[in-house]
Amino acid sequence: MTSITELPPARPITPHSILVAQLQQTLKLAQQQNVPAEILDSLQQAVQLAAGLDPYLDDYTTPESSALTALAQRTSQEDWSKRFSDGETVRQLEQEMLSGHLEGQTLKMFVHMTKAKRILEVGMFTGYSALAMAEALPSDGQLIACEVDAYVAQFAQACFDTSPDGDKIVVEVAPALETLHKLAASKETFDLIFIDADKKEYVEYFQIILDRDLLAPDGLICVDNTLLQGQVYLPPEQRTTNGEAIAQFNAVVAADSRVEQVLLPIRDGVTLIRRVA
Repeated sequence: MTSITELPPARPITPHSILVAQLQQTLKLAQQQNVPAEILDSLQQAVQLAAGLDPYLDDYTTPESSALTALAQRTSQEDWSKRFSDGETVRQLEQEMLSGHLEGQTLKMFVHMTKAKRILEVGMFTGYSALAMAEALPSDGQLIACEVDAYVAQFAQACFDTSPDGDKIVVEVAPALETLHKLAASKETFDLIFIDADKKEYVEYFQIILDRDLLAPDGLICVDNTLLQGQVYLPPEQRTTNGEAIAQFNAVVAADSRVEQVLLPIRDGVTLIRRVA
């Protein structure tokens, strides 16, 4: 068994990691004040309980493959501060866009459970989630990954080329909406679709997938970042543009009678969606 990726500390970007950071800061402030011992003890227990969860989940989740370890390490070593996406909306690329061990293994498990042979990934970044899912595909399976940024696509392809499962992945370099329309025009269908791209376009992705029948009859849609740092359940005035977009997406999905869904608190939130017969 391979070891879990050793990565540099990343900034808190999930509801849980943000909560841990805030609890730690609150404890630090309390220790500098004349706070009753019972309150300090309660805070210390809260920090211990919260901070121990993510490492425990990593420890008891099947380790990633050596190819995924190498991809994650290479991503962490890249200076993303100098990179911006090639999309119509300029955005800073960053290491935290990588799905990571727990989510990668979750997606891999979904591929096994659904027995998917054709996967569509809407938004790839450096390819961690794509490669994780490809590892679970049968030898004749295929994953089509949509990526708008040519540099990132080339970066990911170099990682795929070193993996025995990398040849199952086909990268389409273009805006995701453009690729979705092209696939729909070709009557393509997919057993599993993973969405992790421009948050402001999530509703359009969802509608195209259902309206144009890109999802196979018994297929599954997985959507990333549907908790968006907790912004979706905080007051609207505390939301960023992306936070508001995800809140609207969640509402659209919940109101659509064609589907049923469950939102899982994995990393930054993963929603599973299936079409109702």
